[in-house]
Amino acid sequence: MDKLKTLARRKETLAVIALTMLLLFNVFFTPGFFSLELKEGHFYGSLIDVLKRGAPLMFMAIGMTFVIATGSTDISVGSVASIAGAVAAQMIGGDFSTAAGSAAASLTPLPIAIAAALAVATLCGVWNGFLVSRLGIQALIATLLQVAGRGIAQLITRGNVITMYYKPFFEFGTGYFLGFPICIYVVLAVALAAYLFSKKTSYGLFLESSGSNRSSSRYAGIKVQRMIWVAFAVSGLMAGIAGVLIASEVKAADANNAGLNYELDAILAVVLGGNSMKGGRFSLPGSLIGALLVQALTTTIYMKGVPAQTILVFKAVVVIVVGIIQTTDYGKLLAKFIKKRPAGVFEVEK
Repeated sequence: MDKLKTLARRKETLAVIALTMLLLFNVFFTPGFFSLELKEGHFYGSLIDVLKRGAPLMFMAIGMTFVIATGSTDISVGSVASIAGAVAAQMIGGDFSTAAGSAAASLTPLPIAIAAALAVATLCGVWNGFLVSRLGIQALIATLLQVAGRGIAQLITRGNVITMYYKPFFEFGTGYFLGFPICIYVVLAVALAAYLFSKKTSYGLFLESSGSNRSSSRYAGIKVQRMIWVAFAVSGLMAGIAGVLIASEVKAADANNAGLNYELDAILAVVLGGNSMKGGRFSLPGSLIGALLVQALTTTIYMKGVPAQTILVFKAVVVIVVGIIQTTDYGKLLAKFIKKRPAGVFEVEK
């Protein structure tokens, strides 16, 4: 019983329950959702689509988790992703070449192009961190300035959609290994690195402390500004990886649409994963589960033939439900309807 109580209080529990319920719904009401086909050594199906389409969101959710742990938020990740994709496309080149797939088809060696794109994205995160930690600008306002990021991406692409023909670059977004998309392996590797960074170094502990109580953390000798700065830098880097992945998948850099509204989905994924917007203790596994939940919900809506315009309505309902659950008095609210149970039963770990 004690183990069940401990499990029920974990941050990830509600996200796992919600994802399980959504999958059970698809078992009974969405024919073919769990069907898998093996073609040319590759697995195809709705589940594979959830993992593949959800990869950019999972990258952004990882970075957003660090930022939200500080009690801040980053609404610039979608714009940063478009900048990263534009930089990569500009350095690789969009001119058709009969030698596509060879080194001659890229203006810049692929590793350098990707490294440059990620470096620019990280610099955007560092700039956000500077505005928040050093200048004291509220995170929502500081990152709102990065809306101009799409304008920067437009300048890089000169207002055009750059179509790329360099085949090695496409492997990240469209390639397969052992039957599964390569991007899934990259997500697992990055998630593992981020988890070890947050749990096996002092940074994770100091980050939680800074998000819980900045004043006490300063008196304890923790450099809170540095914690916030690094968190935004990580968010920028993760958005950059997502932007490169999006460009690789669609084989083009579209400054207008790349990463559009991803910042909202990333915040939703982190909150669904049990992380509080107030900051403090955080859960990277919970954020990844939340990202899968958001993508699974989107895929389900499409498969049920619901108009795409109504997706935001469904997400809004989810946000309202999660908001009620995360309020401190939601146990008392439920106790009014369930008289037999004390309010404390429904309390979750903060």
